[in-house]
Amino acid sequence: MSVLGNTKNEQEEKVLLAFLDSLRYNYQADVRKSADEFNSEFIDEYNAEIEQADAAIEAGSFVNHDDVEQLFQIRHSS
Repeated sequence: MSVLGNTKNEQEEKVLLAFLDSLRYNYQADVRKSADEFNSEFIDEYNAEIEQADAAIEAGSFVNHDDVEQLFQIRHSS
């Protein structure tokens, strides 16, 4: 997954970077790309994730909504 963030000031940037560092996330700061490049990469990644989800669903890897409702009923009754 990719996330693009635009901070409003230097303090926000420091806080965001400290947060990402504290959770040991891999990230790139000061990425200089055009909006078209970002949009193209985002769309490509988004489409790949949808294809992976479709493949998982077709392979039977999903949870039925009724099963989830039943689980919540059991938990609520406990």
